[in-house]
Amino acid sequence: MNVGTLLRACRERAGLTQMQLAQKLHMEQSCISRIEKGKQTIDAYILQKWVTITQSQEVAVAFLFGMDGISIIQKILPLIGG
Repeated sequence: MNVGTLLRACRERAGLTQMQLAQKLHMEQSCISRIEKGKQTIDAYILQKWVTITQSQEVAVAFLFGMDGISIIQKILPLIGG
């Protein structure tokens, strides 16, 4: 799982559309789409804002420490009610 796919899962878990997240991040919806498809990278600031808005800090920390996406979904999200 790449970071874009993980960010998309975080957004969807938060119940946000790409447009809603884009508005909260002060970005274009097309940028959100490119990020989620892995066609555009993001900096640490946008990553931090994304996970804060989607309340997915624990997922981001697990990913940054090398846990693969399947493990994140299977092991961490059930523990936090995801």
